[in-house]
Amino acid sequence: MAEHVVIIGSGPAGWASAIYTARASLKPLVFEGAITEDNRQKGTLPLGQLSLTTEVENYPGFPVANLEGYLDAALPKDRRDYMAPHRGHGVSGPELMELMRQQAVNFGTRVITDDVVDIDLSQHPFKLTTLEGQKVEALAVIIATGARANYLGLPSEDRFKNMGVSACAVCDGALPRFRNKPLVVIGGGDSAMEEAGYLTKFASKVYLVHRRDSFRASKIMAERTLANPKIEVKWNSVIDEVLGNDTQGVTGVRIRGSLDTNRTEELAATGYFCAIGHTPNTDFLKGQLALTNKNYIAWTTPHRTYTSVEGVFAAGDVADDYYRQAITAAGSGCQAALDAERWLALKGFE
Repeated sequence: MAEHVVIIGSGPAGWASAIYTARASLKPLVFEGAITEDNRQKGTLPLGQLSLTTEVENYPGFPVANLEGYLDAALPKDRRDYMAPHRGHGVSGPELMELMRQQAVNFGTRVITDDVVDIDLSQHPFKLTTLEGQKVEALAVIIATGARANYLGLPSEDRFKNMGVSACAVCDGALPRFRNKPLVVIGGGDSAMEEAGYLTKFASKVYLVHRRDSFRASKIMAERTLANPKIEVKWNSVIDEVLGNDTQGVTGVRIRGSLDTNRTEELAATGYFCAIGHTPNTDFLKGQLALTNKNYIAWTTPHRTYTSVEGVFAAGDVADDYYRQAITAAGSGCQAALDAERWLALKGFE
């Protein structure tokens, strides 16, 4: 028997979709992703990109300084035991994702810790196959697989993630470790210009490291960046290594000339922001849905989460290359759930 709704992905968009479809008595099934080394390397483990961040200060509803007691009461002991102790204000990324997951489960969502590796959208019900070989049919599918940040692939980047290495200035730039300190941004496109400009609100100085002698960014963005007195551009340079230690996290970077490879320089900094783009997690679709020129799923109707295949909906960062925030992802997850519920009702699926 086909599932009413299958949700692929377990970030804010996925759990918001699950909460709404569960409350609508659609008995959603969520594939949250597999726990594999490949997913760890790509940053696509269960609970999404937010589970890889530390403090989350910009998600509404968490003003208290200490959530320990609440977390202990809200989450099952077996999941609570492996979480890091709560620290600081607001909520951490892993804490927020665990709470979202548990809220979905409380309303009857079923969760399978596995990856969907193949999906057939050419027939209805849709057919899905998982990494472990499970086969499922679905009347409606919500794709919420997100997008992963692109990094340079340096071992030192991986070592200091959540300890000063980030790919989202809006998410992390206001954190105490970055305030009134020098920071480094890598990139030369519009995203790098935006990240560097945003970080000047908090940093004492921003080094913008770019491997060429001119930006790829739009002219107006480039001019704005070059005119900002708090931004210093390091032209024809690449990151050789992120510097730091286990106590302080990131303490700086060593850059190397992209043309003169014998030229090296160390820059003191408490933060390293990689702004070389994101890759949406759409490979498993194998071209069955219309994508944008950046390979994000295309929404085919304004203000709706409809895709190019009727009965398939997309939510969160897999379809959003502009905002990429937890709250906007959760909002589009709500939209996708309502779109799916109404589509199923229109088609007479009970």
